[in-house]
Formats: sequence, structure tokens, C-alpha cells
Amino acid sequence: MEMTVSPLDREREPVRPAVLRVPGGADPVGWAAGARDGLDAAVAEHGAVLVRGLGLRDPEGVAAVLGQLAVEPVVERESFAPRQTYSPGVHSSSAWPPNQPMCMHHELSYTLGFPGLLLFACLSEPTTGGATGLADAAEVLDALPRELTERFEREGWTLTRSYNDEIGATVTEAFGTDDRDAVERYCRDHAISFAWQPGGGLRTEQRRSAVVRHPADGRRCWFNQIAFLNEWTLAPEVREYLVDEYGPDGLPFNTRYGDGEAIGEDVVQLINSVYEEHTVRRPWEAGDLLLVDNIRTAHSREAYEGPRDVVVAMASPTGPEICSPTIEEGPR
Repeated sequence: MEMTVSPLDREREPVRPAVLRVPGGADPVGWAAGARDGLDAAVAEHGAVLVRGLGLRDPEGVAAVLGQLAVEPVVERESFAPRQTYSPGVHSSSAWPPNQPMCMHHELSYTLGFPGLLLFACLSEPTTGGATGLADAAEVLDALPRELTERFEREGWTLTRSYNDEIGATVTEAFGTDDRDAVERYCRDHAISFAWQPGGGLRTEQRRSAVVRHPADGRRCWFNQIAFLNEWTLAPEVREYLVDEYGPDGLPFNTRYGDGEAIGEDVVQLINSVYEEHTVRRPWEAGDLLLVDNIRTAHSREAYEGPRDVVVAMASPTGPEICSPTIEEGPR
């Protein structure tokens, strides 16, 4: 039987995400087909929606639900950490140490083809921690110091990466091929400068917008991974090891101002503290489905203990031209 989501089905709370509770025993695929329009409206209104009681148990079920939402899957490229692909657009969570949090970011915001919609499905909940935090990107932008955001709007931000076979995603994992010509074509087509290293590694640099306008309402959003991929967000012992091992210019990833100037530790701490002030968390329960507007809403992951298994689906390919970026895309 088809189901719709009415305002009466939704818990009204002063903070996101909105919560939808599915009646016990409902078929996830059938429910998703009937609830599609209501889910779209709820995500548009709240920026994120938690569906509780759906009973998702495996990646195949997540893929089936994604298929009912009538959205185009996103093929991930330029991943920063390895992950397993289950089906088009459906992946495992990024490989990241469970004892280290992943701070706020917008998925693939450093690419020219990022997902507009994210789905997170909890197949098994952790013993402690592991919540996916959410923060309103427009509110974060408004809360940051104006002189800082104006600089980033004017210059954008620069991401540098050093690919190797020891830490982070390899070239093959990031670009979907080990063919150098194909990698170079991808880089040229996506405004990424590159240089092959003597040992076979690859270093890249790309400049991206830090602030974009949401395509639905034009609201300006702090949309980037400036803090998450910066060296000062790393745990001190991890940063010290990586600098000793690879040198300050050989870190797996790092971020700078758009003009190439280093971003100070104080600025990274400020960005992360503003994110924290605007973060909403709700513990996972097995079977949960979380839908997130990737432009309007940043997300994070707490450190955790126990067998946390959260599947990620990416959909609705979106390019910077749709979001009216504030700078010209391309390397410096």
C-alpha cells in the first residue's frame, strides 16, 4: 500500500533533522516509493530528515530504496579515503580510524561534480558514540567572522593532495583507473594541476569556491572542506608522524587560502568551534535512514566504539555552475 508523509507524521523540533517514524513491519522499498514526494518536501524544509523504523539491513536494501527516490546516483571520484562500492552510488563509509572524529564537511565539495543529496543507512549501531552530526551551512557562514568569509569568498580555497600507496586513497581508488593518461585527462577536465613524483606518487592542487548559493532558494552557504582536510584538524600525533614521514609538502591532503597562503591553526580551530556550536546530533539506531541536503547541511562523524556499519549513498549530481560559485574555478 502506498504511503505518504504528512505534517502529522513528522516530529516538529526546533532543530534538525526532522524525524519520520515508519509503522512497524513496513516494506522499506514500498514505503520509499509512496513517501518520495513527502521526503523531498521534508528535506527541502529541514535540510535533513531521519527516517526511523525502516529496518534497513543490507546495502542491497539501501540501493533499492535509493532507486525508488528517482534520483541519479553519483559515481564518486577524488575520494580522500578508500571505501567499498556496493552498487552505483552506494558505498561503505570512508575508512577512518574509529577513535578519531571526522569533523564537519560537505561531501566531495572539492570536486566539480558533487552530490546534492546524501543518504546514510545504519545497518548496525555502535556501542558508544559514532553519531553523524549535522550543521546548517548558512547559519555557519553567518556565524563566522565576516573578514574571514569575505576573503574566502573572494579567493576561494586551495586543496593540495599527495597520493601514495600507504595512506589515504590511492590514485587508482581516487580516479577509478591506474592509467596515467586517463588520470591526466581527468585532472585537466576538472581544473586540477598535477605533477607525478619520482617514486610514482602524484601531487595535485585545485582551487574551489568556499561559498555557494543553494540552487533552490539562492541562500549563501559555507560549502567546503577547508577545516576537515587541513593539517591542523589532524590529531597532533598523527600530524607529527605524517610530517616526519612525508615532509610538510607531502601530506596526503592539506588546505590553503585561495592565493596559496597557509591557513593558521587558529583559523582552523575557529571554523571547527563555530561548527560545533551549530551541530545537532542524534544517536544511530539499526535500520535508520538519514537523508541530507549536501549543500545546505554539513555533516560529521563522532569517534566510536563497537561495530558501527553505516552505508552511504550519493545522488543528484550537482555542478558549481548550478550553485553560482563566487570565484572562477581552476588552479591558481
